[in-house]
Amino acid sequence: MRLPLSRASFLLLLPLVLAGCGDLPTKRVSYEPEEFDSTTTHTRTYGASEAQTCEAARRALLSQGYMITAGNADLVTGRKSFQPATEVHVEVEFRVVCARESDGKGGARNTIAFASALQDRYGIKKVNNSASVGVGAIGSLSLPFSSSDDALVKVASETLTDERFYDRFFALIDRFLPEAAEITPSEPLAPAPAAATTPSEPVLRPVPPSATRG
Repeated sequence: MRLPLSRASFLLLLPLVLAGCGDLPTKRVSYEPEEFDSTTTHTRTYGASEAQTCEAARRALLSQGYMITAGNADLVTGRKSFQPATEVHVEVEFRVVCARESDGKGGARNTIAFASALQDRYGIKKVNNSASVGVGAIGSLSLPFSSSDDALVKVASETLTDERFYDRFFALIDRFLPEAAEITPSEPLAPAPAAATTPSEPVLRPVPPSATRG
């Protein structure tokens, strides 16, 4: 049986087409902006201790409506939600790490604040749910009608790299730093000396008259 010309030509060309698909260049992720040539976008140096700097960062995030999720002497994290559009939800998680910097000459103690913000974007997705009813020994019976629910699905995640964004945040830390320094001591408080104890004096008990002999 002879195949039509068009179909025969297609079968002959199919292996060549499949072989050519293997030579197509794959799309690679570009990391050109990651040049590691700047250390000023995400860092600032403050003339304070780690605890004072992180306390100022905590107050700075609280003043902008961030919900603090973790906070101690060298780490502060906060999260804030945004709604830029009706079906778009955005969450920004801020992370600040406070590390001590020493000049090695016994000078004033400084702290480097490392800040990074991660932006997660969510979209609303319709999820169809079909109704079913259990019927005795038959099992479940699917009904012809269905319902749909809205669910948030993460569609993108990106670390913010805008220098102006971080400049404003570091300037806000600088504003809260004097107040944080007033309540957070730069050095741990020395324990209070224990009260001196005096040896107890012997108690003299009177001798009953019946115990004395003339």
